[in-house]
Amino acid sequence: MDNALRFFIDGSWVEPVRRQATLPVIDPSTEEPYAEIALGSAADVDRAVEAARRAFESYSQTSREERLAILRRLLAVYDRRAKEMGETISREMGAPLPFAVSNQAGSGRAHLARMIETLETFRFEELRGTTMIAKEPVGVVAMITPWNWPMNQIMCKVAPALAAGCTMVLKPSEIAPMSGLLFAEMVEAAEVPRGVFNLVSGDGATVGEALSRHPQVDMVSFTGSTRAGVAVAKAAADTIKRVHQELGGKSANIVLADADFEKAVANGVAKCFGNSGKSCNAPTRMFVPVERHDEAADIAARAAASFRTGPATAEGVKLGPVVSEVQYDKIQDLIDSGIREGARLVAGGLGRPDGLNRGYFVKPTVFADVTPDMRISREEIFGPVLSILTYRDEEEAVRLANDTPYGLASYIQTGDLAHGRRLAARMRSGNVYINDPAWDTGAPFGGYKQSGNGREYAEFGLNEFLEIKGIVGYEAA
Repeated sequence: MDNALRFFIDGSWVEPVRRQATLPVIDPSTEEPYAEIALGSAADVDRAVEAARRAFESYSQTSREERLAILRRLLAVYDRRAKEMGETISREMGAPLPFAVSNQAGSGRAHLARMIETLETFRFEELRGTTMIAKEPVGVVAMITPWNWPMNQIMCKVAPALAAGCTMVLKPSEIAPMSGLLFAEMVEAAEVPRGVFNLVSGDGATVGEALSRHPQVDMVSFTGSTRAGVAVAKAAADTIKRVHQELGGKSANIVLADADFEKAVANGVAKCFGNSGKSCNAPTRMFVPVERHDEAADIAARAAASFRTGPATAEGVKLGPVVSEVQYDKIQDLIDSGIREGARLVAGGLGRPDGLNRGYFVKPTVFADVTPDMRISREEIFGPVLSILTYRDEEEAVRLANDTPYGLASYIQTGDLAHGRRLAARMRSGNVYINDPAWDTGAPFGGYKQSGNGREYAEFGLNEFLEIKGIVGYEAA
């Protein structure tokens, strides 16, 4: 990519203010570098924020029709380069190529299309008596996005910000940055007005920190770990800016006794292992009736054995590598802790799968006889590792499922939909999925507790980028 050593600021590709160290981009399937990016500084952040601030004066006053035209042009460009986007994501973070094209790149398109539909009918003004309630763009938005679903998270921020009339500075993950740079090329091709969208590559400690603290940034929208989210919130606190966060998770999957057990357990394994376990809402804790624990463990072990692990470009691969050596080592440490703390390994385990000596490949792993106090039951693993726990009755299932500092998602498997609905009302999570439903870009996405604040998707995401103004006396009494 020609622009990897530059930033996109004020409608142009520019050199860093000061030439600093570059960072190699590693292909996790081979452990070899294949590109390098420029690392930004606080001075680069200043330049990008200044461009966004200038652009906000005019872009915030654009009409709905003007913003719709921009989003539609961006969608047309995205469609032309969607396969390239999938290939880029596959190489930078290890998603199997067909999955990267259909799901990874596809999720970005789905959110953009949904935001166009949302903007077409969204009410920015509402008259209540003599008072006008107006929704206006929040201002300049700093966006810090992760490596696990690069375009999903970039588009969940950029699309609503464009629809709202905000301007923005994006810092994509430095571990998987190439998709963000490609997206900036799409923005340029779509003729988004100068300064509305800006991109500065770099690490969290430098660029992320500078964006979070910047006095001319009105809002930070962050997706990543809860630990990093705390740092962003602290950095933003001095300037009282809005902080919108989608953070970690340790989602529970309750398999009720009335469920189709074979199907429910196998689907639970597939959901946990999807994207090689690199999803914040992955159902990593499966709760089953105590008397059916061994049955569930057998089903899960068979299901895990069906997942072929290998390089992202290899045919028939379901699980690609995890993204980096750091992530691989973290997962290995947690698998080791499960073994040492007495969980029973029924699939997978330590080390790479047979025949894979290079690349950050993790064996699809299932633990049985897991107790709630074990690290594998408490900590977010972000790899293809499932823990099976038991419950004696439904009350215990609810208590154990909610016994976590996280609250992003919950899953319920049942043969009785009314039963599932009653249980869903008791889950302390931002999303509840009953019986493996299809993905819905119109459902609000976000968490309770330490899984974040605010929501993404459709009008729920759009509202996050808007201020509310009350114009009292708008109509004569």
